[in-house]
Amino acid sequence: MKIAIPTAADRLCPHFGHCEKFVIVEVNEHERKITGKTEAVPPPHEPGVLPKWLSEQNVQVIIAGGMGMRAQQLFQGHGIEVVVGAPADHPQTVVLNWLNGTLVAGSNMCDH
Repeated sequence: MKIAIPTAADRLCPHFGHCEKFVIVEVNEHERKITGKTEAVPPPHEPGVLPKWLSEQNVQVIIAGGMGMRAQQLFQGHGIEVVVGAPADHPQTVVLNWLNGTLVAGSNMCDH
């Protein structure tokens, strides 16, 4: 499974549309461990571009701090599960907490 984390300054970026790059973490769900990691600079941010691009990267989950409702719907339309309200932490920490069921997600930091 691949999980995308939008980042800025090597931490989860509060709004996925303002990130510098995405860290795409490969995980073994059953063993709850990280098996690989790549970093990718996204294409320019325009409505609908990032969901399609991450789908082409075979991402199944995106974990973000905030994301507008329309963007969430676009991701879900590409078969990508959306988790919002995640803290601005290191990508590996966010992913491991999500895998272990201990990710403390607050409110969606985006209201559009």
